Amino acid sequence: MKASNNSQEGFILLGFSDKPQLETILFGVILVFYILNLVGNITIILVSCLDFKLHTPMYFFLANLSFVDLSLTTCIVPQLLVTMGKKDKTMSFSGCVVQLYVSMGLGSTECIILAVMAYDRYAAVCRPLHYVVIMHPQLCLWLAVTAWLSGLVTSLIQCSLTIQLPMCGHNQLDHICCEVPVLIRLACVDTTFNEAELFVASVLFLVVPVSLILVSYGYIAHAILRIKSTSGRHKAFGTCSSHLMVVIIFYGTIIFMYLQPVKSQSKDQGKFVSLFYTVVTPLLNPVIYTLRNKDVKGALKKLLLGKILASEKL
Repeated sequence: MKASNNSQEGFILLGFSDKPQLETILFGVILVFYILNLVGNITIILVSCLDFKLHTPMYFFLANLSFVDLSLTTCIVPQLLVTMGKKDKTMSFSGCVVQLYVSMGLGSTECIILAVMAYDRYAAVCRPLHYVVIMHPQLCLWLAVTAWLSGLVTSLIQCSLTIQLPMCGHNQLDHICCEVPVLIRLACVDTTFNEAELFVASVLFLVVPVSLILVSYGYIAHAILRIKSTSGRHKAFGTCSSHLMVVIIFYGTIIFMYLQPVKSQSKDQGKFVSLFYTVVTPLLNPVIYTLRNKDVKGALKKLLLGKILASEKL
C-alpha cells in the first residue's frame, strides 16, 4: 500500500460512529452474538470430533464450516468491539492488512465448503447405496484441503493487489472492518483492473458454487419427490433444509456485497450486510444444525451426561 502516512497513522474505522445511540445498542448485540457464536461453533467442533457416530463426511465438513465461522468472527468482531467502545477509532495498518487477508481467505473457503456440503447431501440422498464409496475419507480430505487452499490463494492474490493501491493519505474507512471493496473505494488512482479482478474472483467463488449447489438440490428435490414414504420424504427434507437455509442466507448477503460495482454501493447498507455475514450467519450455523439435528443433540446429551457421571464418581 503506497502511502507512508497510512502505515504510520493506521486507519480510522468509522463504523456506526455517526449514529452513537445505534452504536451503543449494536455493541451489546454484537457482543452477545459473538459469545453465543464461540459457544455454538466450539460445541459443534468438539461433538463432531469426540462422538464416534458423527465421524461421517457430513459432520467432517460441518466441523470445518464451524471452524471457518469461528475464525472469521474472531478475526473481525473483537477489533470491531474495541473501536466501537472507545472514541479513538484508529486501527493499525498492520492490523487492517492481517484482517483483510484472513477474512478474505476464510470467506472464500466457506464458499467452497458449502458447495462441497451440497455435493455430500446429493450423494447421500440420490446415491445412498454408493454413498460410502463416493464419499470415501480420502476424497473428503482432498475436498477440504482444496477448499482451504483455494481460500488461501484467492486471498493472497486479491489482497496483495488491493494493498498496492495508493491511498494518498486517505485513511478513513466508513465501514465495520477492512474489506477489499472498501479499500478499493479509498484508492486515488484508476481501479478498473482491481474491480474487474474482484468481479472475476466473486464469480468463481460465489456464482459457480451457488450454481453447483442449485444443481445438486435440483437432483435432491427430484429424488425426494420419488420417495413413496411420507416419513421418508420428511426426513430427507429435514436433512437438507438446514444446509440450504445456511446457503441462502450466506450467499445472499455476500453476493450483495461483492457482485455489485464498488462505487455504487450504499455505505450504510454495506455495513449492515457485512455485519450480517460476519456476525449473524456464523451463529445461525450451530443453531440450525443443533436445534434441528437429532444426531448432534443426542451426541451432546451423551457427552454432557458422561461428564456429569464422571464428576459424581469423583
